[in-house]
Amino acid sequence: MVNLFNYIDRPSAIHRLTGATKLICLLLWSFAAMYTYDTRFLVVLSVTGILLFAVGHIHLSDVSFMLGFTFAFLVINSIAIYLLSPRHGTEIYGTCTFLFGMSGRYAPTAEQLFYHLNYFLKYLASIPIILLFVSTTNPSEFAASLNRIHVPYSIAYAVALALRYIPDVQQQYHEISQAQQARGIEMSRKASLTRRLKSATSILIPLIMSSMEKIEIISNAMELRSFGKNKKRTWYMERRFCAADILCIAACVLLVAAAVALNFINGGRFYNPFI
Repeated sequence: MVNLFNYIDRPSAIHRLTGATKLICLLLWSFAAMYTYDTRFLVVLSVTGILLFAVGHIHLSDVSFMLGFTFAFLVINSIAIYLLSPRHGTEIYGTCTFLFGMSGRYAPTAEQLFYHLNYFLKYLASIPIILLFVSTTNPSEFAASLNRIHVPYSIAYAVALALRYIPDVQQQYHEISQAQQARGIEMSRKASLTRRLKSATSILIPLIMSSMEKIEIISNAMELRSFGKNKKRTWYMERRFCAADILCIAACVLLVAAAVALNFINGGRFYNPFI
């Protein structure tokens, strides 16, 4: 079964960080990656993000589906950008360098290809950190950490339930799919795309019904336990900030500062090697 946004419990330095620390670092890292188009900075973020998988003991096979899906999305999106605006790069960098001796509206230019490279690097700098955050953050501990930084515990608990429920939905989908295929419903690649789409309704309807039933059970259980009655609550998975948490947040703050500083050094968000 394909893993999507699942917590993977393994001993590592990243797992030992609090959920709040990882959320703050994720937001700061993402802001730094999205703020600048400096190729050198984005390469550093991309390489560092990939290396952090080894630190967190997360294998590429654990997130291969999401990486493949992201890559396919990037390819389709890049093609669409090129078809709709093939001179966007030349407008940004102010020069036009045709490649391969070609000319015309859709002739490749060094500026456009360089823009697509930066576009790809932005995602490569952000996606690994998002996957690392989801794979190394225990939902219960994450909820406790959010409440520790003064997020209302009802909201923190809702986030934890959502993160916990994603693997359950995956498991239910897999089980229903296997049951329906055992009844003779063809879902493999041997069937046509139209037939597979029609067969998908035989999975989605039971999945929705079982999900609604579980939501009702959880709601009734929380109501019977007077959830939300008091302004505060205790947390079984609560952990205090340690030196490693402070160092990681400080490092991400420095990344944001570097991204902002590059904006002034380059005279804008774009690093221009064509001038």
